Amino acid sequence: MPTDGSSTGRCRRSLPLPPTDHNADMSSEHPHLSLSNEVGAALADGAPVVALESTIISHGMPYPRNVETALAVEDALRRNGATPATIAVLDGSIRVGLDSDEIERLASARTIRKVSRRDLAIAIYEGGLGGTTVAATMIAAAMAGIRIFTTGGIGGVHRGAASSFDISADLQELARTPVTVVCAGFKAILDLPLTLEYLETHGVPVVGFGTDHLPAFYTPDSGLLLDQRVDDADSAASLIRIRHDLGVSGGMVVANPIPADAAMDSATIGAAIDRAVAEASAGGIVGKETTPFLLDRVSALTGDASLESNIALVRDNARVAAAIAVALTRD
Repeated sequence: MPTDGSSTGRCRRSLPLPPTDHNADMSSEHPHLSLSNEVGAALADGAPVVALESTIISHGMPYPRNVETALAVEDALRRNGATPATIAVLDGSIRVGLDSDEIERLASARTIRKVSRRDLAIAIYEGGLGGTTVAATMIAAAMAGIRIFTTGGIGGVHRGAASSFDISADLQELARTPVTVVCAGFKAILDLPLTLEYLETHGVPVVGFGTDHLPAFYTPDSGLLLDQRVDDADSAASLIRIRHDLGVSGGMVVANPIPADAAMDSATIGAAIDRAVAEASAGGIVGKETTPFLLDRVSALTGDASLESNIALVRDNARVAAAIAVALTRD
């Protein structure tokens, strides 16, 4: 991997470990973290930076729509005043900020590891490719000093978890890592009430952005009432600052509803999800393969309408995340 930033626009930096709580030691370094020149310069200048995950590229969308979407979301962040920091594991290093060739490589790879907290060290050791989940992206963002992260939807409690114990590591990461996640709620394939309850138990605020109700990913309203809402980026930034000042560990979810013109009919998407879940159960699909299978089947069952909705909400979440990141720089 080049260390002079000449051909890839990347500089290798060992970074101080940010605290996971207000008493944490900051003396350690991160020799496995590599920032692009663009991201490194923005962070050094105190400019707005927003983290992006890479499983949406490697496991969430078909090629070449995954490349188109990744580049469009990065462009949306730049147009709204923030530097994008797409995160992945490449060649034994956690990369924070990817160029277009690296995004293409992730998007077109035939074999790529899905990397969560438990997999980070293994993926680095193996030296191959890894798409980072929400959990792994939060870890890397916190290491780099990035406070805002945007994605489509976070993982959560899967349907049938009472017997399968299938609960995404994203939820525990939100309880421990100080990064705010802007999303369209939880992935609609999940058990939304139980996911909301799980986050409440672990002290993670779920704040509606311009809404009193939890968005349901493909639709703007799940019918589940939230305890808190904010109506603009400045208010969201104020909440983040207060949590930081209090030394409260963990992150926060800012739930931004899908734009009305991109939302799906609730009955249509509900039927597709129910059928996909039944097919997964019948096929013995479990663990980390569950979410990619369900998203792919829902897309097929809706004639790719769900994919188009997914793309639209990711881009809108980027707009909101950029505004919050900009507001945070006005500390």
